[in-house]
Amino acid sequence: MKIIIGGAGAVGTHLSKLLSKDHQDCVLIDENAERLAGLEGKYDIMTLHGSPTSIQALKNAGVEHADLFVGVTPDESQNFHACTIAHALGAKKTVARIDNYEYLSESLKPFFEKMGVNSLIYPEVLAAIDITNGLKQSWVRQRWDVHGGALVMLGIKLRDTCEILNQPLRLLCGPDDPYHVVAIKRSDETLIPGGNDELHVNDIAYFMTTREYIPYIRKISGKEHYADVKNVIIMGGGKTAVRVALTAPDYMNLKIIESDEQRCEQLNELLNDVDTMVIHGDGRDLGLLQEEGIQNTQAFVALTGNTETNILACLTAKRLGVRKTVAMVENLDYVEMAESLDIGTIINKKTLAAGHIYQMMLDADVSNVRSLMMVDSDVAEFVAAEGSKVTKRAVKDLGLPFGVTIGGLVRRNQGILVNGNTLIEAGDSVMVFCHEQNLKKLEKYFK
Repeated sequence: MKIIIGGAGAVGTHLSKLLSKDHQDCVLIDENAERLAGLEGKYDIMTLHGSPTSIQALKNAGVEHADLFVGVTPDESQNFHACTIAHALGAKKTVARIDNYEYLSESLKPFFEKMGVNSLIYPEVLAAIDITNGLKQSWVRQRWDVHGGALVMLGIKLRDTCEILNQPLRLLCGPDDPYHVVAIKRSDETLIPGGNDELHVNDIAYFMTTREYIPYIRKISGKEHYADVKNVIIMGGGKTAVRVALTAPDYMNLKIIESDEQRCEQLNELLNDVDTMVIHGDGRDLGLLQEEGIQNTQAFVALTGNTETNILACLTAKRLGVRKTVAMVENLDYVEMAESLDIGTIINKKTLAAGHIYQMMLDADVSNVRSLMMVDSDVAEFVAAEGSKVTKRAVKDLGLPFGVTIGGLVRRNQGILVNGNTLIEAGDSVMVFCHEQNLKKLEKYFK
């Protein structure tokens, strides 16, 4: 598959990294030669110095043979322009990164299709969805609802209060048990576990379950003493904070602390219809945090543009007694450090955006791909095609690659946990967990 990426910023570079693992024919274009320097040696891609809106540059990149063109420069207009030109020159599919939420309206899709733009991606919206889902439970590091909650994935940090430590998973996750452990993060090691693996203190365990068993998962993981999230303080009033405020459940009380006075005025206008308080000040100011009721706050979310500031602010909030902290970590080099400091939920917009784009390159019917950044793994929602390999044998006899597990499926809107004897049917939406390099290998089972 041939993919051309316009823009060697955070999203474009991370997407190139994902594609290089699959050995795709990938060309990365950027006007800034410094951004491209060294990437060919680091990843298995080709770089091209030029503008993504240059007809000659696109022709030099082989756009007439491109299966996918991705416009992910920081300039929304340039991305639209590049996609339109790429489509006219022969690219089969195009994706544009945008900054305007209005464009995501389903009614505008035909309009953009006529322009030659097949799909739009707004990283801040993807980040806000992750944050909002995570805030629904103070005891969960990451939550992912599939098909409106027919299946739920919960990422949980295990403490010594957990009831299921140090026991083989085959004794805990049998065919009749209401959950599966589908991935484990242990220090710097990632496990897609088998029956002989065990859960240990300080592991981050990813559970697949159904909505009605969430309270049971909370009990066995020893999290019943965690208070539910009602009061939330957000530091930083950027676009992600706005989307969180607009999509948070009504029962949550949100306060946004923003250091720029002019931005505070804009926030008051943008959030006029929701019950969110905007405060002008520095979210690292201990006096301000105490004045705004940090002692009665269940969640602190740091969303400034500075990774170090976000990490330090979350550490401060934890020291002041806040159970759940969320940090926007734009620099991937800081992710491991943030985890070692026990920050809590870590959000990275570029991995979310790149994963969303990545699913468009898969030949099988894949409606959702998520990168579990903390465990170097992916979870993908594959739809089983009629007559596909995955429908012909029980799961235990499919010969799935090492490091792959099926956590559950949705059949006629009902969530079903999968075991070795499960027979997958055509039309089932199947949740597959695997190490990053295995996702492409799974296509042949589902198409």
